[in-house]
Amino acid sequence: MKRKCLLAWLTALWLVVPALLVKAEESEAKPAAKDAAAADEKAADGKLAAEGPKFVRVRRDADGKPLAMETAVVRYVPVGADREGLIVDLIGAIHVGDKAYYDELNKLFESYDVLLYELVAAEGTRVPKAGREGPSAHPVGAMQDGMSAILGLKHQLDSIDYTKANFVHADMSPEEFAKSMEKRGESFLQMFFRMMGQGMAQQAAKGDKAGSSDLDLLMALFSKDRATKLKLIFADQFEDLEGQMLAFDGPDGSTIITERNGKAFEVLDKQLKDGKKKIGVFYGAGHLPDMQRRLEKDFLLKRDSDQWLVAWELQKGKARAK
Repeated sequence: MKRKCLLAWLTALWLVVPALLVKAEESEAKPAAKDAAAADEKAADGKLAAEGPKFVRVRRDADGKPLAMETAVVRYVPVGADREGLIVDLIGAIHVGDKAYYDELNKLFESYDVLLYELVAAEGTRVPKAGREGPSAHPVGAMQDGMSAILGLKHQLDSIDYTKANFVHADMSPEEFAKSMEKRGESFLQMFFRMMGQGMAQQAAKGDKAGSSDLDLLMALFSKDRATKLKLIFADQFEDLEGQMLAFDGPDGSTIITERNGKAFEVLDKQLKDGKKKIGVFYGAGHLPDMQRRLEKDFLLKRDSDQWLVAWELQKGKARAK
Protein backbone atom coordinates (compact mmCIF):
# COMPACT_ATOMS: atom_id res chain seq x y z
CA MET A 1 0.00 0.00 0.00
CA LYS A 2 2.85 2.39 0.78
CA ARG A 3 4.27 1.78 -2.68
CA LYS A 4 0.91 2.59 -4.27
CA CYS A 5 0.68 5.81 -2.28
CA LEU A 6 4.16 6.71 -3.50
CA LEU A 7 3.12 6.04 -7.09
CA ALA A 8 0.08 8.25 -6.61
CA TRP A 9 2.32 10.99 -5.22
CA LEU A 10 4.76 10.73 -8.12
CA THR A 11 1.85 10.84 -10.55
CA ALA A 12 0.54 14.00 -8.95
CA LEU A 13 4.03 15.52 -9.06
CA TRP A 14 4.04 15.04 -12.80
CA LEU A 15 0.58 16.53 -13.14
CA VAL A 16 1.04 19.66 -11.02
CA VAL A 17 4.39 20.21 -9.34
CA PRO A 18 6.61 20.16 -12.47
CA ALA A 19 4.87 23.33 -13.48
CA LEU A 20 6.40 24.84 -10.34
CA LEU A 21 9.90 23.57 -9.84
CA VAL A 22 11.20 24.04 -13.37
CA LYS A 23 9.69 27.44 -13.30
CA ALA A 24 11.75 28.26 -10.24
CA GLU A 25 14.87 27.37 -12.23
CA GLU A 26 13.78 29.28 -15.32
CA SER A 27 12.87 32.37 -13.31
CA GLU A 28 16.54 32.72 -12.48
CA ALA A 29 17.63 31.93 -16.00
CA LYS A 30 16.34 34.17 -18.78
CA PRO A 31 13.85 36.89 -17.95
CA ALA A 32 13.01 38.52 -21.28
CA ALA A 33 12.35 42.19 -21.74
CA LYS A 34 8.76 43.43 -21.52
CA ASP A 35 8.12 42.05 -25.03
CA ALA A 36 7.75 39.71 -23.77
CA ALA A 37 -8.62 15.64 -14.43
CA ALA A 38 -16.56 12.82 -13.01
CA ALA A 39 -16.75 9.34 -13.88
CA ASP A 40 -14.87 7.35 -16.45
CA GLU A 41 -16.69 4.20 -17.50
CA LYS A 42 -15.33 1.38 -19.55
CA ALA A 43 -17.89 0.36 -22.17
CA ALA A 44 -18.24 -3.26 -23.21
CA ASP A 45 -16.24 -2.66 -26.38
CA GLY A 46 -13.29 -1.39 -24.35
CA LYS A 47 -13.73 2.28 -25.26
CA LEU A 48 -13.79 4.97 -22.59
CA ALA A 49 -16.65 7.42 -22.23
CA ALA A 50 -15.65 10.78 -20.80
CA GLU A 51 -18.37 12.23 -18.61
CA GLY A 52 -18.08 15.38 -16.58
CA PRO A 53 -14.71 16.93 -15.82
CA LYS A 54 -12.47 14.26 -17.34
CA PHE A 55 -9.16 15.39 -18.76
CA VAL A 56 -6.87 12.33 -18.61
CA ARG A 57 -7.73 8.78 -19.56
CA VAL A 58 -6.15 5.44 -20.40
CA ARG A 59 -7.57 4.19 -23.69
CA ARG A 60 -7.92 0.42 -23.98
CA ASP A 61 -8.72 -2.01 -26.76
CA ALA A 62 -11.72 -4.36 -26.83
CA ASP A 63 -9.89 -6.79 -24.54
CA GLY A 64 -9.10 -4.13 -21.96
CA LYS A 65 -5.42 -3.90 -22.90
CA PRO A 66 -4.03 -0.36 -22.42
CA LEU A 67 -3.15 1.33 -25.71
CA ALA A 68 -2.36 4.87 -24.66
CA MET A 69 -2.57 7.45 -21.93
CA GLU A 70 -4.31 10.49 -23.39
CA THR A 71 -4.97 14.09 -22.42
CA ALA A 72 -7.98 16.13 -23.47
CA VAL A 73 -8.40 19.33 -25.41
CA VAL A 74 -11.87 20.45 -24.29
CA ARG A 75 -13.71 23.24 -26.07
CA TYR A 76 -16.05 25.67 -24.28
CA VAL A 77 -18.52 27.98 -25.99
CA PRO A 78 -21.00 30.59 -24.73
CA VAL A 79 -24.25 29.31 -23.23
CA GLY A 80 -26.35 31.97 -24.98
CA ALA A 81 -26.42 33.31 -28.54
CA ASP A 82 -24.31 36.33 -27.68
CA ARG A 83 -20.50 36.44 -27.93
CA GLU A 84 -20.64 34.72 -31.31
CA GLY A 85 -17.42 33.04 -32.37
CA LEU A 86 -15.91 32.87 -28.88
CA ILE A 87 -14.20 29.62 -27.91
CA VAL A 88 -11.96 28.71 -24.98
CA ASP A 89 -10.03 25.43 -25.07
CA LEU A 90 -8.67 23.80 -21.90
CA ILE A 91 -5.59 21.85 -22.95
CA GLY A 92 -4.43 19.26 -20.42
CA ALA A 93 -0.67 18.97 -19.96
CA ILE A 94 1.31 15.93 -18.91
CA HIS A 95 4.75 17.27 -18.05
CA VAL A 96 6.63 14.29 -19.47
CA GLY A 97 5.44 12.67 -22.69
CA ASP A 98 6.22 11.25 -26.12
CA LYS A 99 7.98 13.54 -28.59
CA ALA A 100 5.04 13.14 -30.99
CA TYR A 101 2.71 14.43 -28.26
CA TYR A 102 4.60 17.72 -27.90
CA ASP A 103 4.97 18.05 -31.68
CA GLU A 104 1.18 17.79 -31.96
CA LEU A 105 0.69 20.38 -29.21
CA ASN A 106 3.12 22.84 -30.83
CA LYS A 107 1.14 22.60 -34.06
CA LEU A 108 -2.17 23.02 -32.22
CA PHE A 109 -0.97 26.13 -30.36
CA GLU A 110 -0.43 27.97 -33.65
CA SER A 111 -4.21 27.98 -34.23
CA TYR A 112 -5.05 30.24 -31.25
CA ASP A 113 -5.26 34.01 -31.08
CA VAL A 114 -3.62 33.66 -27.67
CA LEU A 115 -2.28 30.68 -25.69
CA LEU A 116 -2.22 31.09 -21.88
CA TYR A 117 0.38 28.96 -20.14
CA GLU A 118 1.47 28.10 -16.60
CA LEU A 119 4.86 29.16 -15.31
CA VAL A 120 5.53 30.18 -11.70
CA ALA A 121 8.16 32.74 -12.58
CA ALA A 122 8.93 36.45 -12.59
CA GLU A 123 7.01 38.59 -15.06
CA GLY A 124 8.70 38.51 -18.46
CA THR A 125 10.44 35.16 -17.95
CA ARG A 126 10.56 33.07 -21.11
CA VAL A 127 11.64 29.45 -21.48
CA PRO A 128 14.34 29.44 -24.19
CA LYS A 129 13.42 27.68 -27.42
CA ALA A 130 16.21 25.16 -26.96
CA GLY A 131 14.76 24.18 -23.58
CA ARG A 132 16.62 24.04 -20.30
CA GLU A 133 20.38 24.20 -20.28
CA GLY A 134 21.85 21.08 -18.72
CA PRO A 135 20.32 18.83 -16.03
CA SER A 136 18.01 20.21 -13.37
CA ALA A 137 19.58 21.41 -10.14
CA HIS A 138 16.30 21.04 -8.26
CA PRO A 139 15.84 17.68 -6.41
CA VAL A 140 12.39 17.02 -7.86
CA GLY A 141 13.54 18.24 -11.25
CA ALA A 142 16.45 15.80 -11.12
CA MET A 143 13.97 13.04 -10.25
CA GLN A 144 11.82 13.99 -13.24
CA ASP A 145 14.79 14.03 -15.57
CA GLY A 146 15.81 10.60 -14.34
CA MET A 147 12.31 9.17 -14.68
CA SER A 148 11.90 10.75 -18.13
CA ALA A 149 15.07 8.98 -19.24
CA ILE A 150 13.97 5.66 -17.74
CA LEU A 151 10.55 5.89 -19.38
CA GLY A 152 11.91 7.06 -22.72
CA LEU A 153 9.91 10.31 -22.56
CA LYS A 154 10.60 14.00 -23.22
CA HIS A 155 10.18 16.85 -20.74
CA GLN A 156 7.59 19.53 -21.53
CA LEU A 157 9.97 22.47 -21.02
CA ASP A 158 12.44 20.96 -23.48
CA SER A 159 9.77 20.27 -26.10
CA ILE A 160 7.23 23.12 -26.18
CA ASP A 161 8.17 26.30 -28.04
CA TYR A 162 7.35 29.02 -25.51
CA THR A 163 8.82 31.76 -27.70
CA LYS A 164 5.78 32.01 -29.99
CA ALA A 165 4.25 35.47 -30.22
CA ASN A 166 0.77 34.29 -29.14
CA PHE A 167 2.04 32.77 -25.85
CA VAL A 168 0.94 34.73 -22.76
CA HIS A 169 2.13 34.00 -19.23
CA ALA A 170 -0.85 33.28 -16.94
CA ASP A 171 0.52 32.25 -13.56
CA MET A 172 1.88 33.53 -10.25
CA SER A 173 5.32 34.90 -9.60
CA PRO A 174 7.48 33.00 -7.07
CA GLU A 175 6.84 35.80 -4.56
CA GLU A 176 3.06 35.59 -5.02
CA PHE A 177 3.18 31.82 -4.70
CA ALA A 178 5.24 31.92 -1.49
CA LYS A 179 3.00 34.57 0.09
CA SER A 180 -0.13 32.58 -0.73
CA MET A 181 1.36 29.40 0.75
CA GLU A 182 2.32 31.29 3.92
CA LYS A 183 -1.09 32.94 4.21
CA ARG A 184 -2.82 29.58 3.88
CA GLY A 185 -0.40 27.84 6.24
CA GLU A 186 0.56 25.38 3.50
CA SER A 187 3.70 23.39 2.83
CA PHE A 188 4.74 20.72 0.37
CA LEU A 189 5.23 18.32 3.27
CA GLN A 190 1.60 18.88 4.25
CA MET A 191 0.51 18.07 0.69
CA PHE A 192 2.62 14.94 0.73
CA PHE A 193 0.84 13.63 3.83
CA ARG A 194 -2.52 14.54 2.31
CA MET A 195 -1.60 12.52 -0.76
CA MET A 196 -0.50 9.57 1.37
CA GLY A 197 -3.79 9.64 3.27
CA GLN A 198 -5.80 9.94 0.07
CA GLY A 199 -3.92 7.03 -1.48
CA MET A 200 -4.54 4.78 1.52
CA ALA A 201 -8.23 5.71 1.59
CA GLN A 202 -8.62 4.95 -2.11
CA GLN A 203 -6.90 1.59 -1.83
CA ALA A 204 -8.99 0.67 1.22
CA ALA A 205 -12.17 1.57 -0.68
CA LYS A 206 -11.09 -0.65 -3.56
CA GLY A 207 -10.12 -3.51 -1.30
CA ASP A 208 -6.51 -3.01 -2.46
CA LYS A 209 -7.36 -4.86 -5.67
CA ALA A 210 -6.41 -2.08 -8.06
CA GLY A 211 -2.98 -1.27 -9.33
CA SER A 212 0.08 -3.41 -9.87
CA SER A 213 1.78 -5.70 -7.41
CA ASP A 214 5.27 -5.23 -6.02
CA LEU A 215 6.32 -8.12 -8.25
CA ASP A 216 4.99 -6.30 -11.33
CA LEU A 217 7.11 -3.27 -10.47
CA LEU A 218 10.20 -5.37 -9.83
CA MET A 219 9.72 -7.28 -13.10
CA ALA A 220 9.21 -4.02 -15.00
CA LEU A 221 12.48 -2.58 -13.66
CA PHE A 222 14.42 -5.57 -15.00
CA SER A 223 12.44 -6.06 -18.21
CA LYS A 224 14.08 -5.68 -21.62
CA ASP A 225 11.21 -3.32 -22.43
CA ARG A 226 11.50 -1.49 -19.11
CA ALA A 227 10.19 1.86 -20.39
CA THR A 228 6.90 0.45 -21.67
CA LYS A 229 6.35 -1.78 -18.63
CA LEU A 230 6.90 1.11 -16.21
CA LYS A 231 4.69 3.43 -18.25
CA LEU A 232 1.86 0.91 -17.94
CA ILE A 233 2.23 0.93 -14.15
CA PHE A 234 2.37 4.72 -13.87
CA ALA A 235 -0.46 5.26 -16.38
CA ASP A 236 -2.71 3.21 -14.10
CA GLN A 237 -2.37 5.92 -11.47
CA PHE A 238 -3.78 8.59 -13.78
CA GLU A 239 -7.22 7.01 -13.93
CA ASP A 240 -8.27 8.56 -10.64
CA LEU A 241 -6.97 12.04 -11.32
CA GLU A 242 -9.90 13.77 -9.61
CA GLY A 243 -9.32 11.90 -6.36
CA GLN A 244 -5.60 12.60 -6.38
CA MET A 245 -6.12 16.31 -6.92
CA LEU A 246 -8.49 16.46 -3.94
CA ALA A 247 -5.48 15.63 -1.79
CA PHE A 248 -3.59 18.62 -3.19
CA ASP A 249 -6.51 20.99 -3.05
CA GLY A 250 -7.91 20.35 0.42
CA PRO A 251 -11.41 21.38 1.58
CA ASP A 252 -10.71 25.13 1.25
CA GLY A 253 -8.75 25.02 -1.96
CA SER A 254 -5.01 25.54 -2.23
CA THR A 255 -2.31 27.75 -3.63
CA ILE A 256 -1.13 25.09 -6.05
CA ILE A 257 -4.56 24.71 -7.68
CA THR A 258 -7.13 27.30 -6.56
CA GLU A 259 -4.97 30.42 -6.33
CA ARG A 260 -2.94 29.74 -9.47
CA ASN A 261 -6.14 29.02 -11.41
CA GLY A 262 -7.55 32.31 -10.15
CA LYS A 263 -4.47 34.14 -11.44
CA ALA A 264 -4.76 32.38 -14.81
CA PHE A 265 -8.36 33.41 -15.17
CA GLU A 266 -7.58 37.03 -14.37
CA VAL A 267 -5.39 36.89 -17.48
CA LEU A 268 -8.16 35.09 -19.39
CA ASP A 269 -10.64 37.82 -18.47
CA LYS A 270 -8.24 40.50 -19.72
CA GLN A 271 -7.73 38.69 -23.03
CA LEU A 272 -11.49 38.41 -23.51
CA LYS A 273 -11.91 42.13 -22.81
CA ASP A 274 -9.16 42.80 -25.35
CA GLY A 275 -11.35 41.11 -27.95
CA LYS A 276 -9.59 37.75 -28.33
CA LYS A 277 -11.98 35.13 -29.73
CA LYS A 278 -10.02 31.87 -29.86
CA ILE A 279 -8.12 31.21 -26.64
CA GLY A 280 -6.20 28.17 -25.46
CA VAL A 281 -5.36 27.53 -21.79
CA PHE A 282 -2.42 25.12 -21.46
CA TYR A 283 -2.14 23.90 -17.87
CA GLY A 284 -1.39 20.70 -15.98
CA ALA A 285 -4.35 18.35 -16.35
CA GLY A 286 -4.88 18.38 -12.58
CA HIS A 287 -5.88 22.06 -12.79
CA LEU A 288 -8.63 21.60 -15.35
CA PRO A 289 -11.59 20.28 -13.32
CA ASP A 290 -11.48 23.47 -11.24
CA MET A 291 -11.01 25.54 -14.39
CA GLN A 292 -14.06 23.95 -15.95
CA ARG A 293 -16.17 24.93 -12.94
CA ARG A 294 -14.90 28.51 -13.23
CA LEU A 295 -15.69 28.67 -16.95
CA GLU A 296 -19.22 27.44 -16.32
CA LYS A 297 -19.95 29.62 -13.30
CA ASP A 298 -18.01 32.83 -13.90
CA PHE A 299 -17.78 33.00 -17.69
CA LEU A 300 -21.09 31.31 -18.61
CA LEU A 301 -19.43 28.84 -20.97
CA LYS A 302 -20.42 25.23 -21.56
CA ARG A 303 -18.39 22.18 -22.51
CA ASP A 304 -18.90 21.66 -26.24
CA SER A 305 -16.51 19.02 -27.59
CA ASP A 306 -13.49 16.91 -26.69
CA GLN A 307 -10.36 15.98 -28.59
CA TRP A 308 -7.92 13.41 -27.19
CA LEU A 309 -4.16 13.46 -27.74
CA VAL A 310 -1.85 10.50 -27.15
CA ALA A 311 0.60 11.56 -24.42
CA TRP A 312 2.12 8.12 -23.78
CA GLU A 313 2.06 5.35 -26.34
CA LEU A 314 1.64 2.13 -24.34
CA GLN A 315 1.55 -0.30 -27.27
CA LYS A 316 4.03 0.50 -30.02
CA GLY A 317 2.47 1.14 -33.38
CA LYS A 318 -1.10 0.85 -32.13
CA ALA A 319 -1.80 3.85 -29.90
CA ARG A 320 -2.16 6.41 -32.70
CA ALA A 321 -4.04 4.09 -35.05
CA LYS A 322 -7.51 5.02 -33.82
